[in-house]
Amino acid sequence: MEKLDLRGKGCPIPVIETKNLLESKHVEQIEIVIDNPVSCENVRRFLGSRGYATTVLQEGGLYRVEGVLEETSVKDEKVRKKTLVYIDGETMGRGSEELGKILMRSFLNTLKELEIRPWRVIFLNSGVKLAATGSEYIDVLKDVENLGIEIISCGTCLDYFHLKEKIGVGRISNMFEIMSSFNEATNVIRP
Repeated sequence: MEKLDLRGKGCPIPVIETKNLLESKHVEQIEIVIDNPVSCENVRRFLGSRGYATTVLQEGGLYRVEGVLEETSVKDEKVRKKTLVYIDGETMGRGSEELGKILMRSFLNTLKELEIRPWRVIFLNSGVKLAATGSEYIDVLKDVENLGIEIISCGTCLDYFHLKEKIGVGRISNMFEIMSSFNEATNVIRP
């Protein structure tokens, strides 16, 4: 079992160091000690995206993330098509803002009807406003999420627009996970 002690290291360093270890050698089992709940969740999700079954044990202010490689997950991951939807604004297209909002609602509703659905929707820049409480798109996005499509919003962007406490659907992420998502995707759709 490989072990990493990443206490005192802030985001995104724990994910990066975990990634570097996994890329340097074949790791069947891993244990990572972290003292930050956000980093703990990011490392857990990262391991999951790499085919590891994870458990998290909390001991006081420490989090112990344990991962065991599931070979079938690794094989499935290589075969499965991964479509990513990237939304970086509040409207679709250029020109009329009113028309752009109508098109965006239609676009989001159509995600629910696709035969092969996207694996993840990422909101960046002012696009994070669509996933915030009070957005006219929350109902549609909750339907999308209920279908198993993961919705993530950039934490830096939410901070910038003072919306971090107002996330209405999905979860908050970081640039490392966002860039990793682009890298993993076999197809990227941008309205």
